[in-house]
Amino acid sequence: MQKVGVANLPLHYGKAPKWLYERMVRLASAISGIIIYEYGEEKFLELLSNPFWFQCFSCVLGYDWHSSGTTTVTTAALKEALTKYDIAVAGGKGMAKKTLEEIEKKANKFDIDAEKIKYASRMTAKVDSSALQDGYGLYHHTIFFTRKGKWIVIQQGMNIKTRYARRYHWIWKIKNFIEEPHSGIAGIKGIALNMTAKESEEARKISLDIAKERPSILMRQFKAIKSYKAEKLDMPRHINWNALKEVYEIQPKNYEEFLSIKGIGASTVRALAYISELIYGKAPSWKDPVKFSFAVGGKDGVPYPVDRKAMDEATKILQLSLEEATLGKKEKIEAIKRLKALIGR
Repeated sequence: MQKVGVANLPLHYGKAPKWLYERMVRLASAISGIIIYEYGEEKFLELLSNPFWFQCFSCVLGYDWHSSGTTTVTTAALKEALTKYDIAVAGGKGMAKKTLEEIEKKANKFDIDAEKIKYASRMTAKVDSSALQDGYGLYHHTIFFTRKGKWIVIQQGMNIKTRYARRYHWIWKIKNFIEEPHSGIAGIKGIALNMTAKESEEARKISLDIAKERPSILMRQFKAIKSYKAEKLDMPRHINWNALKEVYEIQPKNYEEFLSIKGIGASTVRALAYISELIYGKAPSWKDPVKFSFAVGGKDGVPYPVDRKAMDEATKILQLSLEEATLGKKEKIEAIKRLKALIGR
């Protein structure tokens, strides 16, 4: 599986005004319809999974280029706009408990295996909240899927201290959900426990071996390292021993299967990583997998050069779609102006 990017955005409160939101839904429907007609549903999902293209799309719809609302409001508008096409959308802001039910209902309408879509939904959220501990708590999760079972996930987390949001993009092109799922990440670099890194391979193996031991053995190891002062992340105070008992009974084959077990969360992952490092000498990666600070870069090369290829693709497809979309002349002109303004920035 390929994780195609992350973007960091200032957290903005409030709601999009009704007049703007209705206009966004109308524009999103018109643009999406043309792209789906010209390129198909899978290509449209690939475009949305690209953080560069998604950012441009959101701006064309009329949202602030640097707002956290580019994620929450744009995905909500798409959820309404795509009802007439063969793309289902489940989830949204604060819908964690209802998302799986919504997937079940919409997957049944498409006559596809709901369990595969639900697994993708659960695992993408699990990885970004537990395997990658970057200080951003997830509060928004949306999954898009087609009649053929192709899916993407766009989710967002919030850092309470900095008041910034970070957006995570996923796509269905599965290898696995664990090792190096990121192909492009944008954000403000910090310190992160990154169990998905290639450098964490040995730490993952040791963590899995430890977790498969009797919980009583693990409890002794946990007590042995509680006195160590962590340099990077605080040692978790509480471990889900019931979940670890289930791990012992199941004996998972790999780290992905281990992470997928209900109750295995950030604290348990972190405790095992510490034991791996302090007792067995197999350190996990502490490098935040962030590469970029904004969606499309800056003209002066700070914080990094503009991704010209991504920008050109976004511009070309959006420009063509706007020209062909059935919209009022004024709406079309204003949307093209916003696209040109974004390119200029």
